[in-house]
Amino acid sequence: MTRRIGAGTLVIATHNAGKLKEIGALLEPHGVKCISAGSLGLPEPKETGTTFVQNALIKAGAAAEASGLAALADDSGLSVAALDGRPGVYTADWAERQWFEGEPGRDWYMAMGKVEGMLQAKGPDTPRDAWFSCVLAIAWPDGESAVYEGRVDGSLTWPPRGTLGFGYDPVFVPQGRDVTFAQLDPDEKHRISHRADAFAKLVAEQFG
Repeated sequence: MTRRIGAGTLVIATHNAGKLKEIGALLEPHGVKCISAGSLGLPEPKETGTTFVQNALIKAGAAAEASGLAALADDSGLSVAALDGRPGVYTADWAERQWFEGEPGRDWYMAMGKVEGMLQAKGPDTPRDAWFSCVLAIAWPDGESAVYEGRVDGSLTWPPRGTLGFGYDPVFVPQGRDVTFAQLDPDEKHRISHRADAFAKLVAEQFG
């Protein structure tokens, strides 16, 4: 039997207010109060893992150890079959600007263009299958942990379409749809997304 969070306070291992709000809304009906690692002044650990599971566990474990509370972290990204699963865990890194590309920050159009360029270099008949992955990891201060994995399959399109999403959403067409994640109504996207898949598994085991 997997250990349960139960009602109480859960640290969300993020410094992103939007992510805290999104996760908090999902867990609030189950009596869970969410606070962010950022609001507690906790440092962000280096994500040295080579898989989504490893990085999610690194973040959740660091937050749980530093706060003395149960902590939840997620790690997610895009994988492209023809690129041997890249960018994968380096999804955000591919959007990082180099020193000669302007102010520090992330340029998602550049990242989408990098993926497209690599696919085009392989030829016009290259399969464009891709998937988004999300791993949610819960860690307790004593070292125990639980992991939930979600996935949504689809294909890549070019040029980018839509303004409702973020990251690689404008080039990702989920399976069974003819529009990109960035063209879908946000409620519909959240219903079918990789994060929704992972959260459904977490809720079923933790609160079912």
